[in-house]
Amino acid sequence: MVDFFNYVNRSQDYIARAFRPLDGLPALGLRLYLVPVFWMAGSSKMASFSATAEWFGNPDWGLGLPFPTLLAFLATATELAGALLLLLGLATRWIAIPLAITMIVAALSVHWQFGWQAIADASAPFANERVVESVDKLAAARSLLEAHGNYDWLTSSGNIVILNNGIEFAATYLIMLLALIALGGGRYVSVDYWLNRKFRPVLTDKTSH
Repeated sequence: MVDFFNYVNRSQDYIARAFRPLDGLPALGLRLYLVPVFWMAGSSKMASFSATAEWFGNPDWGLGLPFPTLLAFLATATELAGALLLLLGLATRWIAIPLAITMIVAALSVHWQFGWQAIADASAPFANERVVESVDKLAAARSLLEAHGNYDWLTSSGNIVILNNGIEFAATYLIMLLALIALGGGRYVSVDYWLNRKFRPVLTDKTSH
């Protein structure tokens, strides 16, 4: 048994050494995945900034947060700047921290009440009562569209679904940002790496940046 685990450990060390030249690609993949997410979120807030600030502050149909204009500005600036910095791989760990905070705030203040699922699917794990109730509503919507609309055309770009608006996406993005805090921008594929290589050459081979 000891020999088996030694073999497993040695084989994993071999795989790590073999793929070391490519160890920046996971960080690059995470960064490029998140860039459009935060750019679209920030651009949407900026395009309707007054409405965003009002939603942040309104206690009846919004979040009821204090200093809504300031918080809306910070959220918008963080997402737009975050998208640009992630694209470049510049200050990756630094920008991932406020982006992670925005995801935590979004998950707790906006999505938590709806449970886990972003898209309602009663057959999936963590389906709450709201998701289960969506089955009949979706069936009714499909029936109406089939009877009174061009259903084939309406569904030609994808199935019709009900948005549950749970924490799934926010939690996923948070996990990806936590990974970037640990990984950095990525070896060879980020501005962080090349700046670190230029100004701290002794550390170049000891960090994945």
